[in-house]
Amino acid sequence: MSEVTCLELSVVLWFVHLACVLGAAPFAVPLGWRLSSRDKPAAPKGVLFGRANRALANYVENFTVFAALDLALIATHQPGGWGPTTWILARILYLPLYLFDVIYVRTFAWAVALVAILTMLGRLTWS
Repeated sequence: MSEVTCLELSVVLWFVHLACVLGAAPFAVPLGWRLSSRDKPAAPKGVLFGRANRALANYVENFTVFAALDLALIATHQPGGWGPTTWILARILYLPLYLFDVIYVRTFAWAVALVAILTMLGRLTWS
């Protein structure tokens, strides 16, 4: 996949994460809390809402670095190699693994995405 395609898919994946949070919310927290400023934390029912929120937070942390590196590769006309494609595929796998609490494989998917980011950084640094 091209760097631009991976960037586009990464934004789509952000929306998928958001949809998971929004989809789990009605079953976990009251409507009043969801519509409030959320000054006080809610005690959600079940675990899915919390997992979806944590997965989204983790994605945003990693997406920021990925987007910066991917945009730098695009702007400098340098090929990303397997880094961008591997990152997006690993992050696509990460979400269901997190939601369904597949602990060791989830950590492996996260680590693969991290290696992909380091590869992208290496391509920018030494190309």
